[in-house]
Formats: sequence, structure tokens, C-alpha cells
Amino acid sequence: MRKFYLRRNFKNYYLSAIFQKQQNEVIEYCHSRLWYRWRGRCQIISEINKDLDIRANKKIVLKKIVEIYPQVAANRFNIPLDIFCGGGKDLSKDEAGQYIQEIISSDEIDLVVETMGGTSDFVFNTCLNVVKSGKHLVTANKALLAERGKEIFQVAEEKNVKIGFEAAVCGAIPIVKTIKESFTGDKVISLSGIMNGTSNYILSQMQDENLEFDVALKLAQQNGYAEANPALDINGGDAGHKLILLIKLAYGIDVSMEELPITGIENIAKEDIDFAHEIGASIKLICYAKKENGDIYAAVRPMMVKKTNVLSGINGATNAVKINNKYSGQHILVGKGAGSTETAMSIVSDIVFIARYGIHINNTAPKQERKFADATLFEFPYIITFHTGNVPGTTGFITTAIGNQNINIETVSHNRHTGEVATFSIVTMPCTLSQIEKAVEEIKREKPGMLQSDPKIMPILY
Repeated sequence: MRKFYLRRNFKNYYLSAIFQKQQNEVIEYCHSRLWYRWRGRCQIISEINKDLDIRANKKIVLKKIVEIYPQVAANRFNIPLDIFCGGGKDLSKDEAGQYIQEIISSDEIDLVVETMGGTSDFVFNTCLNVVKSGKHLVTANKALLAERGKEIFQVAEEKNVKIGFEAAVCGAIPIVKTIKESFTGDKVISLSGIMNGTSNYILSQMQDENLEFDVALKLAQQNGYAEANPALDINGGDAGHKLILLIKLAYGIDVSMEELPITGIENIAKEDIDFAHEIGASIKLICYAKKENGDIYAAVRPMMVKKTNVLSGINGATNAVKINNKYSGQHILVGKGAGSTETAMSIVSDIVFIARYGIHINNTAPKQERKFADATLFEFPYIITFHTGNVPGTTGFITTAIGNQNINIETVSHNRHTGEVATFSIVTMPCTLSQIEKAVEEIKREKPGMLQSDPKIMPILY
């Protein structure tokens, strides 16, 4: 019998942690990075254990941890070996899998914390089986929930169990609970945010220290803000995962990674930073979503954020989310988007929250049949950067082509000459990306060879 649900006056709440690294990295890497995170959770539970019990109105007991190399973790962080499955001996992948199945089948466990990461079948099936067994799930695995979470959420609703994923979106910022719980009496009109600390650190260094992208990236890696393989951070994939989860919470629709327009920061150059400065803006990788006329527009892409927008001043590895609601207006949440204790705090918060409220928590917003709009048809002011041959009349021809698409021009920058190449930017009034693309097609058709490269097109966020 399930202790938590079938004996409501029972004061203990049992949880188990599944913590397994599937890849064959060096042991030191596994534990310097991954155990650093779990140590934070153990530390928080240990230091404020009595307070947690009071907050949850139940005693929270950590029963078991599945870890392939427990000795390293136990020695480094003074964690008793008897709490590890296997009594503290190293585990094979198969042995770890067997212990995980025992945890899932156990009537003594109410909640499972998954910190394996990744989207493999093993991780997916583990999380799916947790909720199928009638246990609550807490995870920081944004990629799994964004790419393969639809079935997990569906089964959780059928089994009346809850999924805590505060740590999956912006670390210590309580954005999930804010949208899911605090704003249930309101309607989210739009949200915009900086949701990846690595990309924001790189862009901040390029702006503040006048660095090229490659140099700023290397600095981010040296300072621990970027992985050895930073692809998901700089190509927008990590931010895309987070935005998908927030769209599900705010608007009740499922969006796939294939549907979501994503542009990373790999092609941002010093000249872009300079053009941003000229128009009183800074470049940020922005997650953006808006409901308009019943449709949902969303994208992840670099934007020139005007200094009047609070997001323009969010620098370094900090995350921030701005929400515009129909009734309560604008709300801004700012904080650390990553880090061991920050992530741990969010995970422990979910554990306490589920223990306290149980079945009364909403996993996500009610499913809605709203249309996911074509991003090219949504209006923004844009800045378009052109590289052309140094030929008289070029600027005039390009501005005419833009005007032919009913696009109003706000400003045209001075030409910058590098040898035979001229560089300039055009700032438009609100228009669609489709209009700009048609103007570029006209330029290429009428004046082949005029453009030295495809123009760089970037929305402006006021």
C-alpha cells in the first residue's frame, strides 16, 4: 500500500534519487560535475531538514541513491555509504538498472528524483515507469521533457501523480511555479527572457570587453560557464528546450523542437555589437512567445534589445524572464540560471511542494487547441546588415527594394568600408520577416552580385 496517499495522517514522505551517468567519461569528470549538483541537494536537506519537515508537514526521508561510483562521491562529500544501492560498491550499468527497477517497484517510495540527464531510451523509460508506478517525479531534465515529455505528462495525469521540473528552466528562478500556480487567475499575453547563461556571458564579454566571438567563447570555457562542447548553449537548443516548457505552461500547447524557430549566436560578430550600440541596444539571445489573435508565435533568436528594456541590462551568466499578463501587467524575474546549489534548491523546493500539496498541484496548463503561428508572418522592427560591393547607388537601390515591400525605414547607418566591401545597416519599422525576405530576393534577382553575402536580419525588442 502506498503510504502517502492511503494513510493521509502518515507524516513520513519517502523519496529516492536515481543518479546514473550512462556515458563513459572519466570518473573524475562524472563526479566533479554531476556529483557537485547532487551534493547541493544532500547539503540542503541535511542543513534545513527540520525546516523542510515543517514546510512540508511531513518528514522527508532520503531512502536510496543509485550511483555507479559511490565511493568517490561518499569520500568527497561525506555521504554515508549505506544510503547507496549496493552498499557503496561500484555498480555496472546493468546492476544500476536493476536497482532502479527495484526503486520503481517499491511501495516504500513516494517520489523519485531523476538527475541522469539526456534523452536516451533508458532515461525516458525510467521516468515513464516512475509515473506509471504511481510515484511522483522530480527532474531537472529539460531536454527530456521538451523533446519526449508528452507521454510522461499524459501518464502522470492519468495516474494522478505530479512532475516537478522547476530546476529544468532557469535554475533558481521560480518561473515554473510562478506561471503554473501564481498566474492561474490571469492570462499570459507574452513572455521574453534570457534563459541560457552561457550565451549571455559570451555576448556580455563581446560587448563589455570588445572581444570577438571565438575569444569570448574560450573565456567562457576557461571560467566554467561553457562546456568543452558548447553546441547546445550557443546554437540555441538549450534555450529552446526551456521555452517549449514555458509555452506548455503558459498556453497549454505542445510545440516540438522542429516547429520552434531557433537561431543561435554563432554568427554574431563585433560589427553587430557596434550596430547595436549605435541604436541604443545590446544583443541578447532571447526566448520569445506571444499570443495574438488566438495564435501563438514563438522563437529563440538573437535580438537587439533596446536599453529601455530591462533585459538589455542583464549581463554575465544571469537569467531573466519578463512576463506580460492581461490583468496584472508586467512581471520580471531575475536570478542565477545554473549552479549546483541553485539547481539543488529548485529540486528540493519541488520535493517539499509535492509533499505538501500532492494531488492539488497542476502539472501543466490545460491543453488548448491553439495554432502555432508561422514565425515569418509576425511583425517586429528589424535591423538588417548588408555587405555589398563598394559601388555608388547601392544603398539607394537596396532601400528602394525594401520600400517596394511596403516596409517603412526608420534609419540607415553610414557605410563602413573595408577594401572593396561596404557594410551598413537599415532599421525598419515593424514588418514581417517574410516581407524582408522578398526584398532580399528582389535585390538578388535584379542586381546579381551586389550582395557579398546574405544579409544578417535581427529583430529589435523594445
